[in-house]
Amino acid sequence: MLNQYPLWKYLLILFAVAMGSIYALPNIYGSDPALQISATRTTTVNTGTESQIRSVLDDNKIIYRTVVMDKQGILIRFNNVEDQLKSSDLIRTLLGDGYTVALNLAPGAPSWLMSLNALPMYLGLDLRGGLHFLMEVDSETVINQAYERYGNDFRGVLRSNKVRYLTIRQQGESLELKFRTAALRDKAMDVIRAQNRDLLYKDVDGDGSFLIMAKMSEPTLIELKKSALQQNVTTLRNRVNELGVAEPVIQQQGDSRIVVQLPGIQDSARAKEILSATATLEFRLVDTEHSVFDAQEGKPVPGSRLYRERDGNPILLKKRLIITGDRITHANSGFDQDTASPAVFVNLDGPGASIMAKTTKENLKKPMAVVFIEHKSDTKLVDGKEVVTTRKIEEVINVATIQGVFSKRFQITGLDNVNESTTLALLLRAGALAAPIRIIEERTIGPSLGQDNIDQGTRSVAIGMLLVIVFMALWYRGFGLVATVALSVNLVLIVAVLSLLQATLTLPGIAGIVLTVGMAVDANVLIFERIREEIRLGNSPQSSINAGYEKALSTIADANITTLIAAIVLYVFGTGPIKGFAITLSIGIVTSMFTAIMGTRAIINLIVGGRRINKLSI
Repeated sequence: MLNQYPLWKYLLILFAVAMGSIYALPNIYGSDPALQISATRTTTVNTGTESQIRSVLDDNKIIYRTVVMDKQGILIRFNNVEDQLKSSDLIRTLLGDGYTVALNLAPGAPSWLMSLNALPMYLGLDLRGGLHFLMEVDSETVINQAYERYGNDFRGVLRSNKVRYLTIRQQGESLELKFRTAALRDKAMDVIRAQNRDLLYKDVDGDGSFLIMAKMSEPTLIELKKSALQQNVTTLRNRVNELGVAEPVIQQQGDSRIVVQLPGIQDSARAKEILSATATLEFRLVDTEHSVFDAQEGKPVPGSRLYRERDGNPILLKKRLIITGDRITHANSGFDQDTASPAVFVNLDGPGASIMAKTTKENLKKPMAVVFIEHKSDTKLVDGKEVVTTRKIEEVINVATIQGVFSKRFQITGLDNVNESTTLALLLRAGALAAPIRIIEERTIGPSLGQDNIDQGTRSVAIGMLLVIVFMALWYRGFGLVATVALSVNLVLIVAVLSLLQATLTLPGIAGIVLTVGMAVDANVLIFERIREEIRLGNSPQSSINAGYEKALSTIADANITTLIAAIVLYVFGTGPIKGFAITLSIGIVTSMFTAIMGTRAIINLIVGGRRINKLSI
């Protein structure tokens, strides 16, 4: 019988519509303005903190929806942005610098939807609000670090070849190696040139000193800066992934800058701390042969340097590095089994494991220190202008006696609390920045501005859809109304798929949806025109409907496949907003094929299928 679907097709369509409705539903509830309170390295969040927060909100007569404490800290939901911003200032004043108070948005969907993993789609920076950072890589530090590595390499190769030197130090943008005699210098030149051919070498004599000046060539400097910038982009992307930000934008800008956009995070001190932190570790042996007090008094200690432990006590460590944090492949926070204190469990790569095994084997029963290194930027007003300075913080966080040989896996203790061990593990896991970065521009896009964009985007979709409905109803009558039902279902399915994929909707993405609204009825226009043509040829209504769907299918498929190919190309080669447009366009093409062909025919089959009719409302 013509125009009849088997039962399984009706059930399939009903299932798709039901599932689409469920997974699109969370977007109706939207998100609640919220505050996320988390502890820093020296503090903890507990029930006492929660009580303090409730008291200050009640005293200031601020209405809040819920205050919930979880693993991340305390989450407070509000009814509006004004209460959120006012509470943020009050809580910051109450808790001080020991806590991070971040503006955020929390999903407002009921718990039964959340239990089905039905979550609202992510909104981009232009819709949800969030943080925009422009960061600059400190190229000077990149060069200094490179010369420091070259200096360590030269010291090692000269010692292994028994060539005595007086000093090896950086002088501007070159490395100076000083020797007692010309013969020693010439021998050293042969040794280091064979070791490293990337540098330019020059002999310098004068005042009884014999020098080698080693300098990086211009192509080497350019490649070094480029590599550092690319590594920083990769590291920042890893850190943002650890923060759990959906669809962030992290892009290189020029030869020394990076753009970072974090949708949904607003005024988050923790985001800035994680992004700009250059925390890494150095493993060094403790110098037990020389006096710490001599070093404190300024007396030179050959091969060693004075450091400070966290409690301020001085400690003398050897200059020769064992390994640095770039040898760490994985890090997890946890607790030491013996003392139950916070710890970080570290895995090393192959070369790092070999070096550590050799060092621990040769230095049994000797102390080894773990140095935590971090660069921090300070901004001060000088003569009315902002001047950014970078300071290097070096702390010895752990000193332990080597009791046995270990290599690939070990643990670091001496940390203040669980938050510090978690943050350190995150930074080590994501990788160290190749060079310090400083934030030279920061913009916060508030939720209210994002809401304006959402309202305008929603209005454009509604107006576009209304015009399409009016046209289809007037031009194709009853069949046009069927097409508009399918169009409404198509919108629901697009939102449901975006939510299921946890894709990010941006303003260009809304433009893709508006375009899909117009394109979605194209298939029905082709089908309905074909049906009209069949009726004009004198065919019966039932056969005309069947022929209209069958004969228009290939044309519809060709048109949509070519558009889908273009959308895929846009997604592959585009960036940022272009990707957002391509995603919604691609999803819209697929769902419109389902609703415009299979969906409308199911409705028409239910209405007129199997019936003897003489006239169609088309």
